[in-house]
Amino acid sequence: MTKMTKYFISVSANSSSLKMVLTLSNGYQVDFGLPKSVGFNSAVYTTNYQESENVVSIMNINSIVVNIDIITGSYVNGRMQPVIYSFFPNVSPGYRIVEKPPHLKYLPVTLDTVAKLRTYITDQDGNLLNLHGEVVTIRLDIRQK
Repeated sequence: MTKMTKYFISVSANSSSLKMVLTLSNGYQVDFGLPKSVGFNSAVYTTNYQESENVVSIMNINSIVVNIDIITGSYVNGRMQPVIYSFFPNVSPGYRIVEKPPHLKYLPVTLDTVAKLRTYITDQDGNLLNLHGEVVTIRLDIRQK
């Protein structure tokens, strides 16, 4: 005979409204102390069934931006930034991203001799991305004018 496990707190998704559903039983309650935690406002929830007040924002990244500190001539939203490539991830969160630029564009290098360079990956707002220790390979094609 299989033992049935009873859960007193259940969190699920309402895919049509993009909100979270909280189901409580046996007098349990949940305190979402942080504002807009998984779509819920900062409050203590005690009712048996509650749908979040807000849409769940799981992925706040609209663009992954590859930056390199030795170039010039690249603009993002009218501001000069050291961006060599920007793209929208075409896989679900947690999956490996493999991206190949469709067109190469050569930008001026700001140094006569490149002894050291820094590449870094940000979101569309310039926030560094936490890649959770994943290996990233960036291939650069540098040519002389």
